[in-house]
Amino acid sequence: MLMSQIYLDHSATTPLDPRVLDAMLPYFGETFGNTLAVHRWGRDAERDLETARDSVARLLNCAPHEVIFTSGGTESDNLALRGPAQAARVEGRPITIITTPVEHEAITATARQLRDTLGAALRVVPVDHYGRVEPDALRAALQNLPADGVAIVSIITTNNEVGTHNPIAELAAIAREHGALVHTDAVQAGGQVALDVQALGVDLLSLSSHKFYGPKGAGVLVLRDGAPYLSAQTGAKHEDHRRAGTHNLPGIAGTARALELARAELAENTARLTALRDRLIDGVLRRVPDAQLSGHPTDRLAGHASFVFRHVESNTLLMVLDQHGIAASSGSACKTGNPQPSPLLEALGYGPEWTRGGLRLTLGHSTTEADIDAVLEVLPQAVERVRALSAVRAS
Repeated sequence: MLMSQIYLDHSATTPLDPRVLDAMLPYFGETFGNTLAVHRWGRDAERDLETARDSVARLLNCAPHEVIFTSGGTESDNLALRGPAQAARVEGRPITIITTPVEHEAITATARQLRDTLGAALRVVPVDHYGRVEPDALRAALQNLPADGVAIVSIITTNNEVGTHNPIAELAAIAREHGALVHTDAVQAGGQVALDVQALGVDLLSLSSHKFYGPKGAGVLVLRDGAPYLSAQTGAKHEDHRRAGTHNLPGIAGTARALELARAELAENTARLTALRDRLIDGVLRRVPDAQLSGHPTDRLAGHASFVFRHVESNTLLMVLDQHGIAASSGSACKTGNPQPSPLLEALGYGPEWTRGGLRLTLGHSTTEADIDAVLEVLPQAVERVRALSAVRAS
């Protein structure tokens, strides 16, 4: 018999907040103009576009003209690397990209492509067992940069698979001492951390609206004044010639409203989710044999609990949990379904008996104490069942 449906995959996506939907609805009907049009409909749309831009800039503590609206986190990450790299290529300057083994694929795949197509040098900074970049490791990676080159450091704010926070402000200061541009993928942190672009000291920052109860298909790239940038998307003068394409005004309005709500309710949500998360972590580690918490024990997202289970195949475990009405993930939503060992868990130093057994349980607005109790009833039996199935297959 199926238990009540329990959604614990909020790091993959969140439901649209009804208050955000209310903010979006006018732009599907009465305020439908193209923001570049000179007539009243266009002027009304442009006014509301800039109102949303002002709101996002205020919440992120940057200038409004430094906010570029995009289609989401993947595009923002792509533009953050491609824009400066292409600008450097036009100027004939050598390009160095410095990143980590625990970035989202939108960063790692883009960095590899820029290496293969533009001749960029790619340096990968190791992380510790929790998934954090140590300052000295970054300093080592910044040595011997080409004197006339452009270096781009891209380090994730909060890891999507294990929830660990990086000390971005400290790392950004180190990178800038060496003349490097700094980008941070803040997609997972958006809405759950009080992001301040100036305090972080970064040149570029990526967000995706659907991670904080906003609409899918909408995101933000902060591009600070002075950062070299050549648009990777041409065809019109939208976003000050930095990102062509008719504005998704419903998505932009929804993004601004979602970020406003997230910031206003941050303290309350953080306290509630942290208590539920810690209850879940404690219960799993007490009830499930051969289980470990992955990521940092405390310096992690409030609603993020991630584990590794010895001799467990994640995809099978996810299917068993789904049969009990529990939605979870094995890590990045973009990699779910991949039966291979997790590269992230390998980078954190886990052996082969652990790297197929990742589980991510991420909490949100709808999560209750009853949900946590239900998961703690089901999960130990589910892990035992998956291990038994694996033993049968191996025999």
